[in-house]
Amino acid sequence: MPLYDYEVKSKLPFSGISIFSTMSQLAAEHKAINLSQGFPDFEADKELIASVNTYMKSGFNQYAPMAGVMKLREAIAGKVSNLHDTFYNPETEITITSGGTQAIYTAIAACIHEGDEVIIFEPAYDCYVPAVKLHGGIPVLIELNFPDYTINWKEVIKRVTNKTKMIMINNPGNPSCSILREEDIKQLQKITLGTDILILSDEVYEHIIFDNQTHLSMAKFQELANRSIIVASFGKLLHTTGWKIGYCLAPAKIMAEIRKIHQFMVFSVNTPMQYAIADFIAIAENYTTIATFYQQKRDHFIALLKETKFSILPVSGSYFQLATYEKISDEKDLSFCTKMVIENGVAAIPVSAFYGRQTDYKTIRFCFAKKDSTMEAAIERLIKL
Repeated sequence: MPLYDYEVKSKLPFSGISIFSTMSQLAAEHKAINLSQGFPDFEADKELIASVNTYMKSGFNQYAPMAGVMKLREAIAGKVSNLHDTFYNPETEITITSGGTQAIYTAIAACIHEGDEVIIFEPAYDCYVPAVKLHGGIPVLIELNFPDYTINWKEVIKRVTNKTKMIMINNPGNPSCSILREEDIKQLQKITLGTDILILSDEVYEHIIFDNQTHLSMAKFQELANRSIIVASFGKLLHTTGWKIGYCLAPAKIMAEIRKIHQFMVFSVNTPMQYAIADFIAIAENYTTIATFYQQKRDHFIALLKETKFSILPVSGSYFQLATYEKISDEKDLSFCTKMVIENGVAAIPVSAFYGRQTDYKTIRFCFAKKDSTMEAAIERLIKL
């Protein structure tokens, strides 16, 4: 027993266990099919796994360089150039991180100071607001238009002040499943022109875009690229979320500040996996065909979901499907999802968890990065709702 009862003053007094952990734990307790947390239940490429093993056996098991293995940074530079016709210097403008979340946190830590305002669009991935608050920033929350989750640019213009330091973009959006359009890019360019506003662009689902639409990365537009920190994740691309390897792109001066923080957070990232990923993405087909793979899954899940009483919302990107349940219940979405796990054996995420005010449109998020058999088994249970 301790000699005294020391009470820690919380820096995040209103934060608890994330909704992802909560729903996944509930799913495990009730042996439910877990369509809540965003991870695949199928295997990664066998050659990729074998490649990691080869590098391990070949002695690539010690610390990687702080900024990441150069071979991987060069492969990323090639991929970005191939997709967006923009060159990032592997030496000074690309850093390998321990997943996308660490990259986001590190970028905020490097750039946000006490009193800086950060515009965040909701529903927002749950790490954004806490990271801003932890560094003394002020989250400025702007809700996307429901149900198409477009940006209200008139509202953005009203909310920009001389304290605005950063605008956070999530493209494709999680959980919104929406993507940026040309008009969004024009508005973003117009709003930031002549300012020192940074853009933190979370593009971890960059390769999962549907219906022959184009991913409008900040890297495509030089004016925006010059002020942008772009975050990406190999977990989504390679079906390896547990590897926790991502990267960020930024102009050299900004990246220098990010690396100052990065070196004291994780210093470096898994060495043999970096080498294996470098070999894997050197083949363009390994990242250009994933959209087709996931579109087939999206379309199959939508076809299945039509057998239920859920109403389906559009999905332009990511591997999630939003659906409303107003034809089933008038309960709050958290209560509905909890009951669905316990009584129907399927776990999903209530979208109100992604809003600061818990805005509730009776909408929930399913993950379709699953085997067809998993989705089909889930629908058999959801039909009974």
